[in-house]
Amino acid sequence: MEFTSKIKTIEWIENTSRMIDQTQLPHRFTTVDILTCDDMYSAIKNMIVRGAPAIGIAGAHGISLAAIEIAKITNDVNEFLKLLTQKAEYLKSARPTAVNLMWAIDKQMQIATSTLSTVSGIVNAVIKNGKKMELDDIEINKKMGNFGAQIVPKGATILTHCNAGALATVGYGTALGVVRSAYAKDPTIKVFANETRPRQQGARLTTFELTTDGIDTTLITDAMCSYFMKKKMIDLVIVGADRIASNGDTANKIGTYTVAICAKHHNIPFYIAAPLSTIDPNIKSGEEITIEERSCEEVTTINNEKICPEGVKIINPSFDITPNELISGIITEAGILRPNYQTSIAEALSIK
Repeated sequence: MEFTSKIKTIEWIENTSRMIDQTQLPHRFTTVDILTCDDMYSAIKNMIVRGAPAIGIAGAHGISLAAIEIAKITNDVNEFLKLLTQKAEYLKSARPTAVNLMWAIDKQMQIATSTLSTVSGIVNAVIKNGKKMELDDIEINKKMGNFGAQIVPKGATILTHCNAGALATVGYGTALGVVRSAYAKDPTIKVFANETRPRQQGARLTTFELTTDGIDTTLITDAMCSYFMKKKMIDLVIVGADRIASNGDTANKIGTYTVAICAKHHNIPFYIAAPLSTIDPNIKSGEEITIEERSCEEVTTINNEKICPEGVKIINPSFDITPNELISGIITEAGILRPNYQTSIAEALSIK
């Protein structure tokens, strides 16, 4: 039995990238039509679209939009590629930690530079490839979900952090893809969702997804996970990833490292679920991953109300690094990678 999610996060429709505006959830379910490369940069930067795989597809669509725009001002292939390369680098800077963005844009640029016939030929090629990547994402997530479902015990309660679901991908999910696939086989499983300060992706997005799909979900604050682990109310942890180093160190939403430490202390399995495109084989460890710093207002303000005194110092890293020794396995479309990650990751990438 295969689970079908009701959510489609991003979709290419008639030279437009249509996406769910995730800044409006859960209060309003609205879509936004992105018509230009600059608008796509803003959508990624301002988290209208978020989640590493979804950001990747947004980047691929952004290149398609840029190609359409540039084709209106030049028919010279060399000039076209020069301008498209500039737009590619611009798009990459929108979210520096999520390697899927760079991966998808580079895939599009490989198509562009290998299609050297005409400008119109290049435009058609990147649009076609962007749509293919969009469809491939769902199939990759389903494969990942089926592998991950094998490690979920019957009746298990799964803790997750941030949102690694349909809203973080094109329409199925990484960590929540595993939940969906496990639920299709065993509807008695349950989820505990960390709220995920400061942007509350767990509270706003994960609970929205899972309740929409009818999956039993309990919302807890980030500080509560160790309490419930000690009470033996959590059986395993599954989270997503924004970048994985070649040794298995993993960048994910801030607070993930804390959850991993708590899981280790309580002998609870801690899994990462991410496509192979989230692995960056060019970096040796998490120490090399750039951590995005975001606006102070994300921390100081809730519902447009200040929650702290003026002038207080704020540090707001968007991600943290979970060391590989805290990770029980990395669930991918090629199977579940196990320690030694240096070896298992290299082997998975070699047969990708």
